[in-house]
Amino acid sequence: MDTTPQDLSHLFDQLGLDNSEQSINKFIANHTVPANVLLCQADFWNDSQKSFLKEAIEEDAQWSELIDHLDAQLR
Repeated sequence: MDTTPQDLSHLFDQLGLDNSEQSINKFIANHTVPANVLLCQADFWNDSQKSFLKEAIEEDAQWSELIDHLDAQLR
């Protein structure tokens, strides 16, 4: 059982991004996902990040709620 805390800091770490509060806020301020595009299809992700996001949502994995939260913040 994975006991990794479920917060944006750890999600950003999973995505291989700087997970400091300042970096997360900057990322959200600088990126937007158009209404007709799935989060995992946004052009600012690399292939590995896209795959992680897609699989987590499809499998309703432990990260899916946080991914949905990030998705809402990027709209």
